[in-house]
Amino acid sequence: MMGERRVAQEHLFYEFSLERHVPETHLLRSIDRFVELDGLRRELAPFYSEMGRPSIDPELLIRMLIVGTALGSARSDGYAKRFT
Repeated sequence: MMGERRVAQEHLFYEFSLERHVPETHLLRSIDRFVELDGLRRELAPFYSEMGRPSIDPELLIRMLIVGTALGSARSDGYAKRFT
């Protein structure tokens, strides 16, 4: 089952705003301007079952891989350490 982020990040933190804390000139903001993943869920939907637990949102997973690559976490265990 394809997972989907249903809660905006603002609801997870009390007085923390990612928009206020990440500078406009930060590498991740410039990457976000060029990454278009709008059709990703539609393209991947045939590969997900309707049964079972929801997966990680595919858009979030791709964004995590891009961030990990951009920040130098080339190995898969590097991703796990950085994102958990």
